[in-house]
Amino acid sequence: MVKTAKKIDQTKYLILLGDGMGDYPIPRLKNRTVLESAHTPNMDFIAQRGILGQVQTIPASFTPGSDVANLSILGYDPRLYYTGRAPLEAASIGVSLNPPDVAFRSNFVTLFEGKMKDFSAGHISTVEGRSLIQALDSQLGSAEFQFFCGTSYRHLLVWRGGKEQMLCTPPHDISGQAIDSHLPRGEGADRLLDLMNRSQDVLRDHPVNQERTAKGLPAANSIWLWGQGRAPQLPSFQEKYQKSGAIISAVDLLKGIGRYLGLEIIEVPGATGYLDTNYAGKADYALDALLEHDFVYVHVEAPDEAGHNGDLKAKIQAIEDFDRLVVGTVLNKISQFSSFQIMILPDHLTPVSVRTHTCEPVPFAIFPGQAQDTHLLNGKEEADKTAKQKRKFNEHDARSGIFIPEGHTLMDFFLQRREP
Repeated sequence: MVKTAKKIDQTKYLILLGDGMGDYPIPRLKNRTVLESAHTPNMDFIAQRGILGQVQTIPASFTPGSDVANLSILGYDPRLYYTGRAPLEAASIGVSLNPPDVAFRSNFVTLFEGKMKDFSAGHISTVEGRSLIQALDSQLGSAEFQFFCGTSYRHLLVWRGGKEQMLCTPPHDISGQAIDSHLPRGEGADRLLDLMNRSQDVLRDHPVNQERTAKGLPAANSIWLWGQGRAPQLPSFQEKYQKSGAIISAVDLLKGIGRYLGLEIIEVPGATGYLDTNYAGKADYALDALLEHDFVYVHVEAPDEAGHNGDLKAKIQAIEDFDRLVVGTVLNKISQFSSFQIMILPDHLTPVSVRTHTCEPVPFAIFPGQAQDTHLLNGKEEADKTAKQKRKFNEHDARSGIFIPEGHTLMDFFLQRREP
């Protein structure tokens, strides 16, 4: 439950991010996108009552991903601060990196007949993953290579004094594809390939996989190494923007970014990073956090996972749940604050047709609100009647709004520090 409190006069800032919500027009949806087709009255309300536009979250020459995109949205230019995905996740799970060390994301995957059958090994549980990681570290670990447990299928390898200048492919980019042309390449890649091949021997007959196979579930029969990098150097959010903040996410990547930025990491019971996540709990905990902080960043992973799986029905469900249980909960309870700014957006597109991230600009909407504005939240019909425009929150309508070409400047605009 949200804590009761007297009206807070200081302006509060809240970002609600649905990972990978953006998409391409889909023939099955009469050439509309998922956002255009989903029932999203709360996001539409914000688009109608606030500022609507597009922002380029992925700088030119960068591979599209949640790491780069979320750094941009938080106001940190990836061209200055990004060193790789894995070191951000290392921070989340408390793994220290010395300057010579390189962290790698170590996914559990399911390989079959030379193809990437499942990039998440059937969204293997953290309990199962921990048992497998312990076995790998026991049999393959050394003073040079160490394995660390993360969450679900997402784990970590640290190469002490390792190499980083190699090409590694995210496994979710090659779902259903042959892996041969996507294996690590470059200086040091032979060491990674050796670990990946040896991991298959360790995992093949592990009791966790035997039990999963007996239940008809995908076996975690290999690790996949990617996302490498050394520890970045980032100024804190407080130093950069003179505002205290918190972040809510079930994903180690976002928690790691939060730790580097000095944001409070808020754990929400039942937050899973998948379709069964505790949507409403994230909203309630965010409102609680605003009583103590100036700024809160809420990240919901579910739409992205559905996009990677190519599951149109699940992506629509994830977006509608995000709208109803996260955005709706916030709008219905935000009146305890006299002044607030709410921004909604995805970090990037994850189209179900390609099942991976893409580089196009994403829609965003900002609601600069006052407590008295919440009387408008009596249903979509009333919002429509009072709106200046009948626009919705989607890719098409966002094109008619403002455009921010460099994603890292969006935060200044959101915090009312500059004009668009």
